Amino acid sequence: MVVLSVPAEVTVILLDIEGTTTPIAFVKAEEDSHLDGAVPIPAASGHGGGDPQQMIQAVVDNVCWQMSLDRKTTALKQLQGHMWRAAFAAGRMKAEFFEDVVPAVRKWREAGMKVYIYSSGSVEAQKLLFGHSTEGDILELVDGHFDTKIGHKVESESYRKIASSIGCSTNNILFLTDVTLEASAAEEADVHVAVVVRPGNAGLTDDEKTYYSLITSFSELYLPSSA
Repeated sequence: MVVLSVPAEVTVILLDIEGTTTPIAFVKAEEDSHLDGAVPIPAASGHGGGDPQQMIQAVVDNVCWQMSLDRKTTALKQLQGHMWRAAFAAGRMKAEFFEDVVPAVRKWREAGMKVYIYSSGSVEAQKLLFGHSTEGDILELVDGHFDTKIGHKVESESYRKIASSIGCSTNNILFLTDVTLEASAAEEADVHVAVVVRPGNAGLTDDEKTYYSLITSFSELYLPSSA
């Protein structure tokens, strides 16, 4: 098994969700299956004219279009969070995590690490995932959540803002993600990164495979402080 040593200055592990802790197939399927009719859109009041049903359909079509392009807009992700809330509350849905995730996070916390989530999905959606998983309610394992309200994941300034919010230096953070554009942005902010290679994730170029530290399981991370 490949082992990646975590730098001694790291005190915070920052996790992406889709493709890192959770299979992409699960997130995509849940976003798509709970769209139609999940959030009713009220018709405009007054005498503004127009067919309310056409307006509603136009909004739904636009949301579907954004989802088909995997847009990372904050408003879309908040909408998806509202839809997930109804599905989770009804017991129709539970979050699926890779089998190595929960044991590893527990080990990190026992070693004194802080664990935060940074996802394009809204904070509400993140909390729903961790609160309604096949592993039970594991929200207690997460010290905090960040979404695109703090900035987009491909912008280095976002990682500086996260460090400031946590109260640490950027080089105290190890960011785990499956997206190399996000890894590059984090590196520009002096954040340590490792790219997570999971089944179903986008392939990496030969240059990316050579440049980035790669892991296929969280169990491959070695914490010197826990030795």
